[in-house]
Amino acid sequence: MTRLLYLECTSGISGDMCAAALLDVGAREEVVRAALESLDVEGFSVDIARVVKSGLDVCDFNVVLDAVHENHDHDMAYLHGYGQGGGGDCDHGHAHGHDHAHEHGHEHAHGHEHGHGPVPDGGHRHRGPREIEAIIEGAAMTEGAKAIARRIFALVADAEARAHGVPVDQVHFHEVGAVDSIADIVAIAAAVDDLAPDGVVVADLPCGTGTVRCQHGLIPVPAPATALIAEICGLPLTPVAVEGELVTPTGAAVAGALRTADALPERFAIRRIGMGAGKRAYDTPGILRAMIIEPLA
Repeated sequence: MTRLLYLECTSGISGDMCAAALLDVGAREEVVRAALESLDVEGFSVDIARVVKSGLDVCDFNVVLDAVHENHDHDMAYLHGYGQGGGGDCDHGHAHGHDHAHEHGHEHAHGHEHGHGPVPDGGHRHRGPREIEAIIEGAAMTEGAKAIARRIFALVADAEARAHGVPVDQVHFHEVGAVDSIADIVAIAAAVDDLAPDGVVVADLPCGTGTVRCQHGLIPVPAPATALIAEICGLPLTPVAVEGELVTPTGAAVAGALRTADALPERFAIRRIGMGAGKRAYDTPGILRAMIIEPLA
């Protein structure tokens, strides 16, 4: 019997939003935690809890960074390219002026602080693609889960390299963004591998409106890296009248790396439902719904 994973991204998608939905739809928490606890990365812990979102009981996946790494708005935080033409990504996180104590990104996700330009000596360390690949390789995950995590990171790195006009090996992830994003992406990879669907349906992604503030000015939504990932993967976008960034680069990369179909079967049975909480207050339910479905003849 064919089992498909359907990611219903009506309110958008980001790293922790997706991790929460996958756990809620049946991925084993012990498998995800084992992968996270094995990472050669310091400065974070993970809280998995139930919260009420739009009046519904949903799962919340929250990467908690220690005082050294905390940034208030993470996802692909502080990502910039070194070298000629590098530097100057965008501070999406604080542009919307949310109360971060309560709305920590549309997940800590829907606000990634892209780009602070080069960090002076004595600042946070940076991780390049090769170092991140080594972290993934050393994780307590199956080879299938590692392959998923590598695909997601490769899409983000490629898009950021193109956005900043630098070779991909010169894209460096600031420690803050790397810690948060590694945790999100490894959790997602371990969860999807544990669910072991025969395919993944992502029907469409909502394209919000407006702008986000960059270090050097305003840029349109979707952010450049998100738009480039959509181009690379042929992701279907649907314009919606919601002001804000509904799909983050990490969310787009997850959709692009996992998607095997862009349309639901004509008839199907729902076997399980999971819901993951977003953390920003946009004019949407703020929920990513994941379903395990079986096509019907």
